Amino acid sequence: MKCIQCPVACKADRPKVSGACGADAIKIAKYYLHPYEEPPVSFKNGSGCIFFCGCSLKCAFCQNYELSRGSRGKIISVSELADIFKKLEDMGAENINLVNPTHYLNDIAGAMAIYRPKIPVVYNTHGYETLKALSIADTFTDIYLTDLKFTDSALAKRYTARADYAEYALPAVKFMAQKKYSERADGKMLSGCIVRHLILPLAVYDTLEVIKFVKNLPQSVRFSLMSQYTPFGDIEKLGELKRRITRREYEKAVAAAEEAGLKNVFLQDYDSAEESYIPEWDF
Repeated sequence: MKCIQCPVACKADRPKVSGACGADAIKIAKYYLHPYEEPPVSFKNGSGCIFFCGCSLKCAFCQNYELSRGSRGKIISVSELADIFKKLEDMGAENINLVNPTHYLNDIAGAMAIYRPKIPVVYNTHGYETLKALSIADTFTDIYLTDLKFTDSALAKRYTARADYAEYALPAVKFMAQKKYSERADGKMLSGCIVRHLILPLAVYDTLEVIKFVKNLPQSVRFSLMSQYTPFGDIEKLGELKRRITRREYEKAVAAAEEAGLKNVFLQDYDSAEESYIPEWDF
């Protein structure tokens, strides 16, 4: 089958050959109970994260660089992926968290047909999605946990392989934002949408545009403003990315979120830029 799962639509004959994402067969780097997602997602026991390898976006500053470039990982089958859903469930996971799932969408749908988890399913995406792909994801997704990295195409072109990021991400986020929000009485998230944005050095001007966009989404949407940027990845020629954000940049972003009147905001502390957020990869 020629792959058109992400906006690149490279039509690679996977799994015979690798696509623009660098992936052919299903490859994962880790699955475990992850404690560092937003509080209602990790909740008490941790989110049952499955970290998929490969990525068509190829952010230069990716904190999961080894995974996104596909340089490590373990190849599994669709049935083994279904088994992992069950294992995580048995481990007490609060949900099944599909991290970077886009280019494995058809395989994931196949695994869901074998075993549909009895706990919420989280679609944890960079936001570079087609509406057609999301219509498939929506058949098994309870919670959308999506990045909104940039609105500025110049930033997307400088930092990723996809200058058209916003062209796809903005309508994709609007689609995901329609997911009805629900939670248990104790605060565990059962369904809905969380939009994440990572503040980058010298790019707060675009953070302000992201906040304006989020302001016009349904009020049930949660906004996660992240300050954890840590110099990582392939940034040798990107001097501005060799430092963490300044307190002034952080405070400007926080003030913008407050001025926009956003009600449901997860806010990382300024001192959250630590490599401890990056898991140790098993495979």
